[in-house]
Amino acid sequence: MKKEEEDLLVYDEDEAVKFILDSIPAESKDRIDNDKIEYVLDVVYDYYDENGLIDEDSTEEASIDEEDMFKFILKCSKKDKMKLSEEDIQLILDGEYEYGKSLGIYREDEE
Repeated sequence: MKKEEEDLLVYDEDEAVKFILDSIPAESKDRIDNDKIEYVLDVVYDYYDENGLIDEDSTEEASIDEEDMFKFILKCSKKDKMKLSEEDIQLILDGEYEYGKSLGIYREDEE
């Protein structure tokens, strides 16, 4: 049981933000800062929560509708006047996915 608890604690939001910022192309760094990355990560968490994808007692994998999540983030960012383009959101999500893969949280579906 201890191993499962350790796995759940591996995701560090500060490290994720740093990882994502490092993965963003130089030409996009003038538009995307720590605050925007943290905002998108918070909205992703809200999306997971609202769609019942967060179950602290389960180790089952969840299937995430990436297009639906993207639309949710875009809608929230417009409502909150975050000035994030679709490209900015996608760059942040791509970086977050790579961070999660580096920790073994996400895995690529085998075709």
